[in-house]
Amino acid sequence: MHEIPSKVEGKQFDLYKLEQKLKPIGYTIGGNWDYDHGAFDYKLNDEESYQFLRVPFTAIDGELDTRGCMVEIGRPFLLSHQYEYGIDEHGDTGNFSATLNQFQAPIDKDADIPTQFVDKGKKLVAELESVILD
Repeated sequence: MHEIPSKVEGKQFDLYKLEQKLKPIGYTIGGNWDYDHGAFDYKLNDEESYQFLRVPFTAIDGELDTRGCMVEIGRPFLLSHQYEYGIDEHGDTGNFSATLNQFQAPIDKDADIPTQFVDKGKKLVAELESVILD
């Protein structure tokens, strides 16, 4: 994990309005959300491992699945997961492989983050600040 300090930390937003700004520029709400916290993810790479820019948020008024929920943004960070390859030599193609790999536990949940993705993450955080603070 590699944290990237940002001007968005501690800022509060209506979750729906935040989604409307972030989804068009490539962010999705990550799958590990709960009623009181979640994260926006931006996939940087999925070649030999997965690198994401994650922007965490916490509900401060309401629950995430309710209208009008207000959230506070946490510190963005880069996340890298390395998956084991070759588990099923015959099923490693196309949509079938993707269906199975989504359930595969990473062999390294905190893999090293290559420099090019750290640089890309910093640029994405600058874009994030521009989009949601202007």
